Amino acid sequence: MESTIPQALASAVRHFPTTPLLTYYDDSSGDRTELSGVTLDNWVSKTANMLLDGVGLAPGDTVAVLMPPHWQTAAILLGVASAGLAADLGDRPGAVDALFTTPEQLTAAAAKATIDRYATGLLPLAMPLRSVPDGYQDYVLEVRNYGDHFGGAPAPGPDDATVLHRAASRAAELGITAGDRVLVDARAYPDPVDWLFAPLVAGASIVLCTHLDPAKLEARVDTEKVTRTLTR
Repeated sequence: MESTIPQALASAVRHFPTTPLLTYYDDSSGDRTELSGVTLDNWVSKTANMLLDGVGLAPGDTVAVLMPPHWQTAAILLGVASAGLAADLGDRPGAVDALFTTPEQLTAAAAKATIDRYATGLLPLAMPLRSVPDGYQDYVLEVRNYGDHFGGAPAPGPDDATVLHRAASRAAELGITAGDRVLVDARAYPDPVDWLFAPLVAGASIVLCTHLDPAKLEARVDTEKVTRTLTR
């Protein structure tokens, strides 16, 4: 098993450089977004560069990520880890050094004191928000200003060992193995350890489905060449 989250991501990118590493469906909006390993890595790198060079954070600082399962959530969580930062998913007390959230979660985000606040509408095609909440910047607009490649943090993130251990345990419990194409129902598995890190550590690719329509499941499994289905 890799010893850091960036190493796990790098391994996944090597296995899925131009083929889908993360495919996202939202059956309520009809959105489908497919990211190869290289494309996801570019978003991760942009996010890490923004956090360190733009926001000015230092390894060990804490970033709140109050967002539902989504491909942008994956990019942000992996960007946080790549920058050597700690991720607060709403389970840590106290102030944070930066925050990412959605307009639907502003009330919960208000409890996290920081001046560096980013919002995203999680819209198809990574479209920007039509109206940005007061005190926030639009993540998808800001992150585009940063480079597609990241040189790496000087030290592993503070969460890496714990997250990777949990992810490896969950991959074994869920029966995820190397080379699998895993379809995950986000309603049943909202924890990023399950829908993101466990497949990543196991060497699997991900089909993440929000608002999954059961009537579409069989056809999607066939279309996406799914080998492991996690729906309950």
